[in-house]
Amino acid sequence: MKPTSGTIAPLPSFSPYQKRVVGMLAFLQFAVILDFMLMSPLGAMIMPAMAITPQQFGLAVSAYAFSAGLSGLATAGFADRFDRKKLLLFFYSGFILGTVWCGLAETYHSLMMARIFTGLFGGVIGSVVMAIATDLYAPHMRGRVMGLLQTAFGASQVLGLPFGLYLSAHWNWHAPFLFMAVLGLVGGLVVAWNMKPVDAHLSIAQEHSAWMHLYHTVTEPRYLLAFAAMSLLSTGGFMLMPFSSTFIVNNLGVSFHELPILYLVTGIAIILFGPMIGKAADRFGKFRIFTIGSGFTVVMALVYTNLHTIPLYGLIIVNVLLFIGIFSRMIPFQAMISTVPSPVQRGSFSSISSSIQQLSGGVASALAGHIVSFGADGKLQHFNELGYVLVGTTLTTFVLLWFMNRNHIIEPVSRTA
Repeated sequence: MKPTSGTIAPLPSFSPYQKRVVGMLAFLQFAVILDFMLMSPLGAMIMPAMAITPQQFGLAVSAYAFSAGLSGLATAGFADRFDRKKLLLFFYSGFILGTVWCGLAETYHSLMMARIFTGLFGGVIGSVVMAIATDLYAPHMRGRVMGLLQTAFGASQVLGLPFGLYLSAHWNWHAPFLFMAVLGLVGGLVVAWNMKPVDAHLSIAQEHSAWMHLYHTVTEPRYLLAFAAMSLLSTGGFMLMPFSSTFIVNNLGVSFHELPILYLVTGIAIILFGPMIGKAADRFGKFRIFTIGSGFTVVMALVYTNLHTIPLYGLIIVNVLLFIGIFSRMIPFQAMISTVPSPVQRGSFSSISSSIQQLSGGVASALAGHIVSFGADGKLQHFNELGYVLVGTTLTTFVLLWFMNRNHIIEPVSRTA
């Protein structure tokens, strides 16, 4: 039956193959996110084990982001010239090798080199995943797709971080990386056997020069606005992430052994709310949900970064609400940005966007290491200033997305009949 005018049309269902693909892509996202996320909670162990400063640890986190950003830029001109499945598996193989290297690193310099190597490969995976998702799913389905892909972040906290912290507590900080490499290898084999080639874009006429393809992507005015928004969105989160576990343990009185509980509950919340946020974005409008999420993020970031000693249950509530806000802006943002590039430039656009995200995050992590410091009492000082940066970038991103939405740079997708 045709829906009555003005009513919300039902959302179309995924095909069985689309369900399998989004599951495989979510797993790859899980592996890459967990590899990066492990550095944050393990920071409380890595810094004393290697006798390094917050500034040095911030650089170790940034090393991955910088190399990932440069790798993405270097491959952007070629990203639309290959079957996306083959491209994905190539970079994923290098990422697994880099993760093994991280697990075997014994010195700070070895860890830095391992993070650089891992970033060279891992940083490109997310952009290929986004290009595949854009190729295989229509715009009015992408809110749900992004919501499901973002559950990888929650799964990394539910399944990965608690288990990783358990391994590090019972052995050492190397163990989580080695275990993750084995798990990631299994997932990569599943993708190799089950995903069909993603090569429909190869039937579209390509530019002869890869460098001209890159040039035309980076000089397209509407793309530049999208890249600026991505840079701003990344900055605040990368400011907080590397030092959150240190702040929680040293400032809030939560023990290192209680951290898995915090990550477990937060991850469960993300897994539950991620798909709901994606469905709401498809049904009620992506920019509307992004606006609500931005406002919620501002409030909770101010609360979180200004906390003092707090019971574990109180911290769990604040942390869950903060991440609900963050994902309520990230999921619709990714769905909106996916409508900007033309089909023939999706790969290069995604690679450049991912590179900008990583480079912005690298700069943010490095700057954060210079903003915070340890006081005489062992507490992390100036952490609240990182929250103010997050608030500023969130508000600026909202203004930029409002302009893009108003001028139809972001493709509007209506769910009303």
